[in-house]
Amino acid sequence: MKKTIPAIILFLFIVSGCRNTGSFKIQGFISEPQKKSVVLKRLDIGTSVLVDTAIISKKGSFRFKAEVNNPEFFTVGYDDTDFITILAAPGEKIKLSFPEKNLSAKYSVSGSLGSEQVHLLDSRLAEARKKLDSLRMEYSKIEGTPDFEARAPLIEKEFGDVVKELRKKNIEFIITNTKSMAALKALYQKIDDDTYVMYDTRDLQYMKIVADSLGRYYPESKHVKALGQDLKNELGRYYTLQLKQMTDTIPETRLDPELADISGKRIRLSSLRGKVVLLAFWSAASRDCIAENLQLKEFYKLYNKKGFEIYQINLDADESVWKNAVKFDELPWISTREDDPSNPKYANLFNVQSLPYNYLFDRNGNIIATNLHGRPLQIKLNQLFTN
Repeated sequence: MKKTIPAIILFLFIVSGCRNTGSFKIQGFISEPQKKSVVLKRLDIGTSVLVDTAIISKKGSFRFKAEVNNPEFFTVGYDDTDFITILAAPGEKIKLSFPEKNLSAKYSVSGSLGSEQVHLLDSRLAEARKKLDSLRMEYSKIEGTPDFEARAPLIEKEFGDVVKELRKKNIEFIITNTKSMAALKALYQKIDDDTYVMYDTRDLQYMKIVADSLGRYYPESKHVKALGQDLKNELGRYYTLQLKQMTDTIPETRLDPELADISGKRIRLSSLRGKVVLLAFWSAASRDCIAENLQLKEFYKLYNKKGFEIYQINLDADESVWKNAVKFDELPWISTREDDPSNPKYANLFNVQSLPYNYLFDRNGNIIATNLHGRPLQIKLNQLFTN
């Protein structure tokens, strides 16, 4: 069975430059070698990096030794179409055995807990794919036959049950192994090019669990940081989708804030149509918000005359704290405050999960970005106002 490396997994399974360095060893055996050598590759950003090549002996054995920083993902195989993935840690002595011509079809691994976990996940996925392929063939055979109407729903149900069962097993694996890098593989396994095993929007909670856990154990790991960024992006898309769904059911006026600025003048967000508008939620009690305001002042200075405006909504319980902060920091944009911060109408409608939080609107009032901060926001604004 041919296997390819999904780009997103390659993106996440990155070399980690953390604290504990060391090496690991691989001792392998191939019953029916199809080539004279095998290669060891490290999974890196968007690609795989060759680490070493080993000659297969006449008896079918081969060996590798490589340096590693904390648990890292590698592939062992002939090439990028016939390989297996391992999760190697410092000090491990990994034993691999391949009883068939196709290395990825069947193999055994010992001496490495992470690699055994990866093997379990890959085996489950391969088994599920086999069942799904069989169901697809069965479905194709009955198309256009008298039995189609009766049998098609049964096949569709069985297909869905296989996918749900695999997802259930991956969830159980993640919950049980939150400290293992193998949880990353469980998060990003794909049934096919378009379908993730963890396909439900509710699965974002498991992504967060893994990101938080691995962040504590491997805070400097690039692939853990990449997971955190991916989580942030996915949450942003999720919240944007939620907002779009709300606009389909909630009257437009309810998603059009009309709040008072520090002088008491009520200003409606829609009155700014024709400009690029950043709708920003903040609190003077948040250091992150204060720091972001300083950045926003620079962006405002650069782009305001080109058609950029900020409509900021404050959530502080004490009105005087908000007004003093606006005056002290000399915030030049439209500064408003929720009428009732204890039950913030617009923060709730816009599904604000943390502070600072923002939405970027184009000149027609359409949302074009969610929760951009710092450099990413500057890049987006530069793109909008350079053209």
